[in-house]
Amino acid sequence: TMASPNDLQFQEFEEAAELLSVDPAATTLSMSASSKPTTTVGEDVKLDLSEDEEGQEENSELLGQKPSGGFWTFEYYQSFFNVDTVQVLDRVQGSMMPLPGRNFVKYYLRSNPDLYGPFWICVTLVFSVAISGNLSTFISEMGNPAYHYRPQFHRVTIAAVVIFLYAWLVPIGLWGFLTWRQGAEKQIRGYSFLETVCVYGYSLFIYIPTSVLWIIPFEWLRWTLILVAMVISGSVLVLTFWPVVRDDTKVMAMATVATIVILHTLLAIGCKLYFFQTADHAPAPVPTRSPIDIILTTESH
Repeated sequence: TMASPNDLQFQEFEEAAELLSVDPAATTLSMSASSKPTTTVGEDVKLDLSEDEEGQEENSELLGQKPSGGFWTFEYYQSFFNVDTVQVLDRVQGSMMPLPGRNFVKYYLRSNPDLYGPFWICVTLVFSVAISGNLSTFISEMGNPAYHYRPQFHRVTIAAVVIFLYAWLVPIGLWGFLTWRQGAEKQIRGYSFLETVCVYGYSLFIYIPTSVLWIIPFEWLRWTLILVAMVISGSVLVLTFWPVVRDDTKVMAMATVATIVILHTLLAIGCKLYFFQTADHAPAPVPTRSPIDIILTTESH
């Protein structure tokens, strides 16, 4: 059977026809009226989303804001140690595997430099250099009957002074120089003081395992290890600071990079020569007798 035309009509059209028959001025925007609550719901959802975004922004501002107190407050220095173990290990790994195009500051620090890692790296390096140097001296003197072992605690003090002075004075000088050049050359954009100190601190980590391996009493191995350590550590510094100084004049840029590499090389070679000296056991000289002693000895017999 075929459906009648009345069966195919929509219920909404029938309601609209009835309304027009009763009141010709009536409107038939029932669908728009029924969609109004949906629009209201959408607006409510948008309002809720905007409130959530504002809340997230406020939370991020609270987490990233600097302490309101001055530098004499504990909260001010606490912000410099606001890192976790994963971040420190990631930065240590980055300092041992420098890759071209991977800037240490932009890739690993991400505007959150710390002093926790550099401080403990320097402390560990002080003790590793001093203790390994003592063990190296003891091993090299084992065949000398005239040698008497004495703990050389003064080496810890010397190592602490040298390493901490390098880890602080050199970054201070470099940061001051780059700041001065930034004022002279407007296109130069340097790093902050904390970022500079952080890069130098993490670049020293490679010397910790190197100083332990220096205990092995083979000079060729020690110089090979020191060469590898200098290449790795120096590459971190060059790849980090070259993008900053390359916009300077060619002579000034090359002189800055050369100074960074030379100072870093002097630290490694100085530690090796002072703390890891190989003792040369020369045979004891045979006492010589003068002719007078020989004559007197003969006469006495």
